[in-house]
Amino acid sequence: MDLTTLRSYLMSKGAAEEDFPFDLITLVAKVGGKMFALVRINTNPLQLNLKCDPLKAEILREVYPAIIPGYHMNKRHWNTVVLDGSIDTVEIYAMIDDSYDLVVKGLPKSKRPFGISV
Repeated sequence: MDLTTLRSYLMSKGAAEEDFPFDLITLVAKVGGKMFALVRINTNPLQLNLKCDPLKAEILREVYPAIIPGYHMNKRHWNTVVLDGSIDTVEIYAMIDDSYDLVVKGLPKSKRPFGISV
Protein backbone atom coordinates (compact mmCIF):
# COMPACT_ATOMS: atom_id res chain seq x y z
CA MET A 1 0.00 0.00 0.00
CA ASP A 2 1.38 3.40 -0.92
CA LEU A 3 1.13 6.62 1.07
CA THR A 4 -1.47 8.20 -1.24
CA THR A 5 -3.84 5.24 -0.88
CA LEU A 6 -3.31 5.07 2.88
CA ARG A 7 -3.90 8.80 3.40
CA SER A 8 -7.01 8.69 1.25
CA TYR A 9 -8.49 5.88 3.32
CA LEU A 10 -7.60 7.50 6.64
CA MET A 11 -9.18 10.79 5.58
CA SER A 12 -12.32 9.03 4.31
CA LYS A 13 -13.28 8.28 7.91
CA GLY A 14 -15.95 10.65 9.26
CA ALA A 15 -14.50 13.94 10.57
CA ALA A 16 -10.93 12.66 10.21
CA GLU A 17 -8.21 15.29 10.25
CA GLU A 18 -4.56 15.11 9.31
CA ASP A 19 -1.82 16.72 11.39
CA PHE A 20 1.96 16.69 11.90
CA PRO A 21 2.15 17.63 15.62
CA PHE A 22 5.43 15.87 16.41
CA ASP A 23 7.64 16.39 13.36
CA LEU A 24 7.49 16.49 9.57
CA ILE A 25 7.70 12.71 9.13
CA THR A 26 4.92 11.48 11.42
CA LEU A 27 1.48 11.96 9.93
CA VAL A 28 -1.23 11.77 12.60
CA ALA A 29 -4.85 11.00 11.73
CA LYS A 30 -7.27 12.28 14.36
CA VAL A 31 -10.97 12.29 15.07
CA GLY A 32 -12.41 14.61 17.72
CA GLY A 33 -8.86 15.73 18.51
CA LYS A 34 -7.71 12.18 19.35
CA MET A 35 -5.24 10.06 17.39
CA PHE A 36 -6.46 6.93 15.65
CA ALA A 37 -3.48 6.40 13.33
CA LEU A 38 0.14 7.49 12.99
CA VAL A 39 2.14 6.96 9.82
CA ARG A 40 5.91 7.24 9.57
CA ILE A 41 6.04 8.62 6.05
CA ASN A 42 9.81 8.39 5.62
CA THR A 43 10.13 4.63 6.00
CA ASN A 44 10.18 2.02 3.28
CA PRO A 45 8.02 0.11 3.78
CA LEU A 46 5.58 2.47 5.47
CA GLN A 47 4.80 1.88 9.14
CA LEU A 48 1.35 2.52 10.57
CA ASN A 49 0.45 2.69 14.27
CA LEU A 50 -3.15 1.78 15.08
CA LYS A 51 -5.13 1.52 18.29
CA CYS A 52 -6.42 -1.98 18.98
CA ASP A 53 -8.31 -3.98 21.58
CA PRO A 54 -5.55 -5.54 23.75
CA LEU A 55 -6.64 -9.16 23.20
CA LYS A 56 -7.05 -8.65 19.47
CA ALA A 57 -3.67 -6.86 19.34
CA GLU A 58 -1.92 -9.94 20.71
CA ILE A 59 -3.71 -12.25 18.27
CA LEU A 60 -2.81 -10.06 15.30
CA ARG A 61 0.84 -10.05 16.40
CA GLU A 62 0.82 -13.85 16.50
CA VAL A 63 -0.80 -14.18 13.08
CA TYR A 64 1.19 -11.52 11.20
CA PRO A 65 4.97 -11.10 11.58
CA ALA A 66 4.53 -7.57 10.14
CA ILE A 67 2.50 -6.51 13.21
CA ILE A 68 4.49 -5.63 16.30
CA PRO A 69 3.80 -3.76 19.56
CA GLY A 70 3.24 -0.06 18.92
CA TYR A 71 6.44 1.88 18.35
CA HIS A 72 6.63 4.70 20.94
CA MET A 73 3.07 3.89 22.03
CA ASN A 74 1.30 1.97 24.79
CA LYS A 75 2.23 -1.57 23.73
CA ARG A 76 -0.98 -3.02 25.16
CA HIS A 77 -3.32 -0.80 23.13
CA TRP A 78 -1.36 0.02 19.97
CA ASN A 79 0.18 -2.01 17.15
CA THR A 80 2.69 -1.01 14.53
CA VAL A 81 1.77 -2.47 11.14
CA VAL A 82 4.64 -2.69 8.67
CA LEU A 83 3.09 -2.24 5.22
CA ASP A 84 5.41 -4.67 3.46
CA GLY A 85 2.73 -6.32 1.32
CA SER A 86 2.36 -9.36 3.57
CA ILE A 87 -1.04 -8.25 4.92
CA ASP A 88 -4.05 -8.02 2.62
CA THR A 89 -5.37 -4.51 2.03
CA VAL A 90 -8.82 -5.52 3.26
CA GLU A 91 -7.29 -6.58 6.60
CA ILE A 92 -5.38 -3.29 6.87
CA TYR A 93 -8.58 -1.36 6.22
CA ALA A 94 -10.37 -3.43 8.90
CA MET A 95 -7.61 -2.58 11.42
CA ILE A 96 -7.93 1.12 10.55
CA ASP A 97 -11.71 0.89 10.97
CA ASP A 98 -11.28 -0.78 14.38
CA SER A 99 -8.82 1.89 15.53
CA TYR A 100 -11.12 4.68 14.40
CA ASP A 101 -14.14 3.05 16.08
CA LEU A 102 -12.26 2.57 19.38
CA VAL A 103 -11.27 6.24 19.43
CA VAL A 104 -14.77 7.47 18.50
CA LYS A 105 -16.26 5.23 21.18
CA GLY A 106 -14.02 6.91 23.78
CA LEU A 107 -15.03 10.43 22.76
CA PRO A 108 -17.71 12.35 24.63
CA LYS A 109 -20.91 12.29 22.59
CA SER A 110 -20.55 16.02 21.94
CA LYS A 111 -17.23 15.41 20.12
CA ARG A 112 -18.32 12.41 18.09
CA PRO A 113 -18.75 12.95 14.35
CA PHE A 114 -22.35 13.69 13.43
CA GLY A 115 -24.31 10.55 12.66
CA ILE A 116 -21.68 8.15 14.02
CA SER A 117 -22.58 6.01 16.97
CA VAL A 118 -20.41 3.15 18.12
